[in-house]
Formats: sequence, C-alpha cells, structure tokens
Amino acid sequence: MEKSKVYFTNFHTTFRENLPQKLARLIKTAGMTEHIHFQNKYAAVKIHFGELGNLSFLRPNFAKVVVDLIKEGGGKPFLTDCNTLYVGSRKNALDHLDTAYENGFSPFSTGCHVLIADGLKGTDEILVPIDGEYIKEAKIGRAVMDADIFISLTHFKGHESTGFGGTLKNIGMGCGSRAGKMEMHNAGKPHVTEESCIGCHACEKNCAHDAFSFQNKKALIDSSKCVSCGRCIGVCPVDAIESDCDESNDILNCKIAEYTKAVLKDRPHFHISLVMDVSPYCDCHSENDIPIIPDVGMFASFDPVALDAACADAVNRQPVMAGSILEKHGSHHHDHFKDTHPNTNWESSIEHAVKIGLGSAQYELISI
Repeated sequence: MEKSKVYFTNFHTTFRENLPQKLARLIKTAGMTEHIHFQNKYAAVKIHFGELGNLSFLRPNFAKVVVDLIKEGGGKPFLTDCNTLYVGSRKNALDHLDTAYENGFSPFSTGCHVLIADGLKGTDEILVPIDGEYIKEAKIGRAVMDADIFISLTHFKGHESTGFGGTLKNIGMGCGSRAGKMEMHNAGKPHVTEESCIGCHACEKNCAHDAFSFQNKKALIDSSKCVSCGRCIGVCPVDAIESDCDESNDILNCKIAEYTKAVLKDRPHFHISLVMDVSPYCDCHSENDIPIIPDVGMFASFDPVALDAACADAVNRQPVMAGSILEKHGSHHHDHFKDTHPNTNWESSIEHAVKIGLGSAQYELISI
C-alpha cells in the first residue's frame, strides 16, 4: 500500500510565529484548506471537551485555529462530541454543555457553537450500515452524520483499555451514541444496581422490547428480550443501570476502527493530533496524572490510521518522564503504552483499521 503523508511540526516557537499560528500553517501545508471545499457546508469538528477536574484536554485555543480556517473557507463549523456511557460530567447534553463551557469551549473563545451530537439523553442517533466483522450497523450521533464534512482534533494520550487514545478512538468511540458506546464496550447486556434503583419505571416506559419487570419496586432486566440498545441507561434518573463493559480490549479496538469507518465513509474528512500532556489515562477521567513523556508536537493527515501510527511511533521514541506512572512501571516491552497498561494492545486497532480499508499504517513523515 502506498505510504500516506503525515505532516509534523514541533512546539518550538519564535517571536514571529506562536503556537496557534504554527498549527494553522501545519493544517494549510497538509492540504485541508486546499482540498476540502467548505463553502456553505456544515463541518463537524470532533473534539473531547474533557471531564470536569481533568486538565490535560486540549486548550480551546487550538480548536479556534481549526474553526477559523473553516470559516475562512466559507464553512459552518461546530464543535461536537457524544454523551458518555459512564456516570460523569458529560452523561447528558445539559451537563456536557456545562462541562464544555466550564473548560473553556464557548462560542466566544472558539468562534463557533457546541452541539452534543446524540442529543439530550444520548439517544439521538443514526444507524449507519457498515457490514464489518464485528459491527453491522453503527449507532452514530445524529449531528455528526448530518454534517457535510468531518474534521477531528485529537489530544493524543494513554488509555487503560486501548493502549492509547488517538484519532481512531476520538472518532470511533467518541461519535458513538450511548447505545453505540455500549455496543463497542459490551458483549452482553446492561444490568440494574438494585440498591440504586428507585422504582420510577422510566426504563420500562422507554423499552421497546418489554424487557423490564419489577420486583419489590426494583427493576429487573429479562436478558432474553433485551437488545442492548442502551436507552434504559440514558433515561435512568439515578444511573442505576450500567453496561457490563466486558468486551476484550482487542475486540474493543476492532470495533472502534469499524465505527470510525462508519463515521468517515462517503464524505470529506481531515485529522489533527496533538501529542502533548500525554497523560497515562483518557481525558474522560476526572483527574490527570503526570505525563508519561515530554511533549512531542502537532501532526496532521487525511489518513487517520497513518496519523495514529505516526503519533504512536513518536511517543515510543521519547524518554520516560521522571515521576510518571510509566517510570514506576519500568520499561519492559520497548513500548510506552504496553508498559503503562500491560493488558492493552494498541496495534490491534491499527491492524484492523488497515484490514478494513480505513487507511495505511505506512506513512511518510513530513516535517515543517
């Protein structure tokens, strides 16, 4: 397969060019503004707004660079993400918007609006046929699929399940509705935490398959009727219904790749990844630890697979940050991600993405 072009620049600046200006030059050199026609088109800019308490997410200033370039081309950009499956500060659209604004992603700081793609309770989705090895019909947030153009802006960091959280995870997992996230994480059914259930019957009213019954004012799920749509998780007012999250990490990575393909197919797309503040865990955590390596730089490509591969290779070439979890774990595999999270295998995501035709793991790194 022909090598994909991945463009790179470091974080060094001069009095003539600051970091936002350097990022804009990287994006232009990589060809986003030349090859994508934004005029009168809706452009979804997929980003992670960061869980409240986490401070390693990307600064809103970087998002504004992307937004401004799209607007210069006559496009109509919006920042977007989908609600989380777990309980946190982004589990519904109202809390999610509050979190985005508190973390600095307001229309005043970024130049565009924020839309939570899967709606108020994470149930506003579009079913996208994909016919993958694991996924036949991806459940994607409606606003993401309604957009004409898709741009991803990713904070590259470690992850406890996938090895690292890069472009594929930002797109595949991030654009999945709550039911989509459940499909990726879970091979089984949701369950009810009995002590938390208040017997309000909201789950029963929103179940289209008559899977709920009640005993002693507590909800029970009939797994033979449950289709794992995840709507009960979204409507429970006390978060008493949870996903088992029992899918193996390798299969999780494969499902993420297939969801990414569902999001990107049949429309223009471009991808940016910033390797900085490389925390050991996802920005979904309400905290962030010492970065495992020093900051590396900014990457951009039309190929999300090559972009992840280039970022992973760049991280693995870096020295270990003193005092980090990675230093405490020690270097045993010559792989910073596997040393940080020994039960993960990030290569499985790259390999499956190549297998399904999403992109190439072979890349030409072009430094500017």
